[in-house]
Amino acid sequence: MFRNALSSILCVVMLSHCFVLWANPQPKKKKPRNVIFILTDDHRFDYMGFTGKIPWLETPNMDRLAKEGAYLPNSFVTTSLCSPSRASILTGQFSHTHTIIDNQAPDPGNLTYFPTYLQKAGYQTSFFGKWHMGDSSDNPRAGFDHWESFKGQGVYYNPELNINGERIAYKDSTYITDLLTEHAISWLDDRDRSKPFFMYLSHKAVHAAFKPAKRHLGVYKNKKIPIPPTFEQSKTGKWRDLKWPEWVAKQRVSWHGVDYMYHDNQDLHELVQAYCETLLGVDDSIGAVMSYLESEGIDDSTLVIYMGDNGFSWGEHGLIDKRHFYEESVKVPLLVRCPELFEGGITPTAMVQNIDIAPTILAEAGVKQPEHMPGVSFVDVLTGENPAGARKEIFYEYYWENDFPMTPTVFGMRTNKYKYIRYHGIWDRNELYDLENDPHEMYNLIADPSKQDTIKSMLNSLYKWLEDSDGMNIPLKPTDRPRWGDFKHAKEY
Repeated sequence: MFRNALSSILCVVMLSHCFVLWANPQPKKKKPRNVIFILTDDHRFDYMGFTGKIPWLETPNMDRLAKEGAYLPNSFVTTSLCSPSRASILTGQFSHTHTIIDNQAPDPGNLTYFPTYLQKAGYQTSFFGKWHMGDSSDNPRAGFDHWESFKGQGVYYNPELNINGERIAYKDSTYITDLLTEHAISWLDDRDRSKPFFMYLSHKAVHAAFKPAKRHLGVYKNKKIPIPPTFEQSKTGKWRDLKWPEWVAKQRVSWHGVDYMYHDNQDLHELVQAYCETLLGVDDSIGAVMSYLESEGIDDSTLVIYMGDNGFSWGEHGLIDKRHFYEESVKVPLLVRCPELFEGGITPTAMVQNIDIAPTILAEAGVKQPEHMPGVSFVDVLTGENPAGARKEIFYEYYWENDFPMTPTVFGMRTNKYKYIRYHGIWDRNELYDLENDPHEMYNLIADPSKQDTIKSMLNSLYKWLEDSDGMNIPLKPTDRPRWGDFKHAKEY
């Protein structure tokens, strides 16, 4: 009798449970999505054909990604420098957290790169190209089943690749951008089609010294760019009236200044020509990858992300290169395409950072985001569920480098309205810009009486960010590079 009663109770419970499941169906587990992440070096956010910034620049494959996918013009890095930015992409952490704060600081040995989580979820993973994160090693790294890289910055022609631990030298004018693309497509073709894949294609281009593929050499000869509005102000002394920091004006005649670029009397327009010609090889690479995906019938379902590791100034404030917190340096191109996920042709204005790449890819792989990653997935920005995005501000940090002492340590904060820049270890003025009314960051409002409450609020937010993320101590590290104090006759250098 007891058993009959128990059976009746169990039947009622099971029926009730089934009713609950029917009334509230459980969400289906997300199908892992194939992902390709393409990273370039020093590509600024608006140097693509479709933006119209440079009328003569043609990038048909980047244009296609924007037309069929999304272009996010308000995409930023947390540090505008190669190694720290790449480490932030791979770890989903700020520079002061992962501690790879410059191009020489070594990997601390306790970092987990997000492809490791993909591997554990059943993904096959691969890396092709420039690693340059923490040191010059080209050795295979955790998180990648297949590995192809080169030491340090690498070379544009006749490179040597470390392919899964074996170094192979290439000759006969082999061009690095083309070689990496060919090998990446070959890996895609040989993959296990029963498993999802993640491919990380990391180009050397468009890093200086710029060398285009032979087919692109001279394509933009004699072409010129419009001179930025802040170019002359840094030269004529107008910078004093605009209340710029003195270090910015003085850097004009330096390695990163327009009057002595890379310590040579080079022409700005000729450098830009070579930069844009080198970029054409990257555009060809995107086209080749997309063509392969089409041939496999997986172009609509594969999430393709194209990004730069940092921006690049071409004359703004009298500067070239990166490191500073001005828009041209901190903004990066971000193109995303996946017709199966969202409709194309959109330009979301939401602010996104490089620490959001890992959370976005993990979300599309159905992998839970680790708690140590402060970033957020920007998928809801693409789908329109939250077009404004989750970010109301972005934070920035850059740490003084022994090799490039012209740029001080920088901490900064940016909203849609204002940008606040605070310098550390230098006797100079800080900066505040009204981005809505002064997009070229020409008029420094740091001493404006009406802006003092804004400055105080942003300063408090900046310190709160550092305190909450354990960033109040600068993670200095010994490196192999010599320091000025190590030389008995420093004047010889």
